[in-house]
Order: sequence, then structure tokens, then C-alpha cells
Amino acid sequence: MKSIKNILTIFTLSICVLVNAQQTPAPIQKEIVTIHGATAHIGNGSIIENSIITFENGKLVAVADAKTSKIALRGNIIDATGKHVYPGFIAPNTTLGLVEIDAVRQTRDQDEIGDMIPNVRSLIAYNAESKVTESLRPNGVLLAQITPRGGTISGTSSIVQLDAWNWEDAAVKVDDGIMLHWPSTYKRGRWWLGEPRGYHPNEKYTDKVNEIKDFIANSNAYGKSTPAKTNEAFKAMQGLFSGEQKIYVYANGEKEIIDAVSILKEKGIEHIVIVGGYDAYKVSDFLKSNKISVLIQRVHTMPNNDDEDYDLTYKLANLLVNDGVLVALQSSGQMEGMNTRNLPFYAGQLVGQGMDKEMALQLITNNPAKILGLDNQYGTLEVGKSATLFISEGDALDMRTNILTRAFIDGRDISLESHQTELWIRYSDKYSEEE
Repeated sequence: MKSIKNILTIFTLSICVLVNAQQTPAPIQKEIVTIHGATAHIGNGSIIENSIITFENGKLVAVADAKTSKIALRGNIIDATGKHVYPGFIAPNTTLGLVEIDAVRQTRDQDEIGDMIPNVRSLIAYNAESKVTESLRPNGVLLAQITPRGGTISGTSSIVQLDAWNWEDAAVKVDDGIMLHWPSTYKRGRWWLGEPRGYHPNEKYTDKVNEIKDFIANSNAYGKSTPAKTNEAFKAMQGLFSGEQKIYVYANGEKEIIDAVSILKEKGIEHIVIVGGYDAYKVSDFLKSNKISVLIQRVHTMPNNDDEDYDLTYKLANLLVNDGVLVALQSSGQMEGMNTRNLPFYAGQLVGQGMDKEMALQLITNNPAKILGLDNQYGTLEVGKSATLFISEGDALDMRTNILTRAFIDGRDISLESHQTELWIRYSDKYSEEE
């Protein structure tokens, strides 16, 4: 009797897993695919109104104007007349796949114990079967940089594609960068401990900066020596000095940004990206002269100070772009995993603020590809690059018309179904029957 109960239990659990499992990842591309008739948004600012796009073995082999080219339609032919083709959107700086349900501690794996822990690798904690991950694909977000949180040096990020069995299959670029949270010159008063409300100078700022300087100096010295014992934290920093990795510095104030860039350059770290960059537009000349790019804070946020323009956060990216700084959009903040699906609509918000639509598109395609070091394969629709793209019925930056009909990652025809789309179909049928 006990064995029968065990069998029934296993059967029940198996059914639950099947019901709740993510869509099966698509197989590798086996036949040539040609998309014709669509308006192709290349991702570098250019458009082809009536395009022919052909890809084979996961690579783009033709991207041309149907009016002037003599390219034959081959393989699986997709008529996309009246629709739009875009390169897959890229989401930098996200905890996607590390947090499933904010309210359930067991599903949060974005933060580890410790303050200086560059050896913590976000990739091995990435959950490729996350329900959150599958909800991004129907909006065109097909690649993401998975980043840890917490501490001063949070760990190492990696870049993944969003249709995989596991983290090994998902990996596109392993251990691409180190996350550094620069201290703030101001701190908020903890009123519950009797401190004055509001913001006050952080008297520990210099001490925290010195801790970072010492850790970086010790890491550099470690790499130049032959230590008797392995120090995993120092070892993980070596890619910064060789130029193989970038350091992503979370900093918002003018002084913090200037201090961070100046000190890191002085310590021999050249590849620096500012994350957040609330006041970056005030030091745009400094950033440009030092070739520093910015992952601008989430567009849909409120201004930090009462005396600032109400729409400052909407304009931040535009201000930097106009000053010649390389900028990309990201979605960090509360419920950032879920909010990553809104990445194209953040770009659409910039269009509403006066930015050219194709320039706004670059902030979620070509620009993040450049910043993350992926532009040789992703970010634009160009011959030789990965066939990571999607077809939309309308403007992909407008939530009313961003309706995907097909999507491909490395040429693989991926599913656009998710738990949410299944529920939408289920209840759409229910209420249509009642009518």
C-alpha cells in the first residue's frame, strides 16, 4: 500500500511539473529561413522599408532591400509584409533568473554574504526555467546580463540568451564584468535610530573609498606575485587588469562618478561602465573624454529632488546622447526582473520626449551590445551576425503595437508562449463564450 502511495505521489508531482514547466527550448536551426516584405529596423539607425532577410545555421547571410537586390527567396519563406523586424532587445544589469518571487526568500539568490566578493558568479545561480524569464520573450527581450547584488563588490556578471535548458546552455558571455557599488557622499538619516531625517554628509565616505582602493591594490599585487595560497576574491579581479573584463560602477552623484573613474583609472582599470548615473549629464564632458559609457537608471522613476524638473528621469538618456556619451537602458530597481519586460517601452518613453525613434532603438540593441562587448555578434541586423531577431505586427517600442508573431535566437525558432499568455487565452475564451 505504501509503495502505491509513493507512486501516486510521484505521478502527481510529475503532472504539476509538466503543467508549470517552461516552454521547451527550440532546437538548433536546420533549414534556411527567409523573411521578406517587412520594414527592417537594423539597430544602427538605418531602416529598410521592404526587406529580405535570410539566415542559415544561426547566422544572417543576407539583409537587403527587396526593391534593388536580386536575392532569391529560399528555404522556409515567411511573408512579413506590413510588419516590422528588429534585432533582439538586450537587457543589461538585471537580476533576471536570480529572483523568482520577492516575498519568498528561498527564491531569491541575487545576494551572497560578504562585502568584497567578486568571486561570486551569478551565472551558476541563473534559473533558465524561470517564469519571469519566459515572460520577457513576447516583448522582444532575448538577451540579458545577469548581475548579482549586495555588498560593495557584489560579484561577477554573465550574459545569457533567454531560451535554454540550463545556465550552461544559456551562457553567451561568461564572467563579463565585476559589479562595484561606489559609496555615496550622502546618507539618509535613520530616524528610527534617532538620526535627523533627510540626507546628510556621509562621514565614512573616505574610509569606504580607501577600502576599495586597498582591495584593488591588493588584487593587482596578487596577480603579479606567486602566492602560496589561492585567494579566490583577488583571483576573480584579474580580468579587470588584463582588460578581459569590465567593471560596472553603481554611482549617481557628480563627485562619486568622478572619484570612481579617476581612482579606477589610476589603479590600472581601463574598461569602466557607470550604472545609474543620475547626475551623469552634469559631467558628460568628463565621461566622454575618458570614454566611459553609462547604463542609465530606469526611465520610469521619479526625480530624486524636489527642485528638479518633473520629467528629468525621462530626459536623462537624451541629455547624455546629445553630449556624445554612449548610453544604454536598463531596468534595475524594485521588481527589476519583472520590469525588464518593459525595456522597449522605456525606449518608447524617450521617443515621447523627442528622441529619434531609431536612436531610441539603439539604446536597447546596438548600444548595450557595444557596452557588454557583444556587438560583433548581436545588436544589429547585419550579415555575419547572429540571427537573433523578431517580427512584430507594429512598432515594438509602443506597448499597443508590440505584438510579436515570430522570434529567433541564434536562428532557433523560439516559443512566445508563457504562463501569462496561456491564462490570457484561457480567460479570453471563457468571456467570449459568455457573450
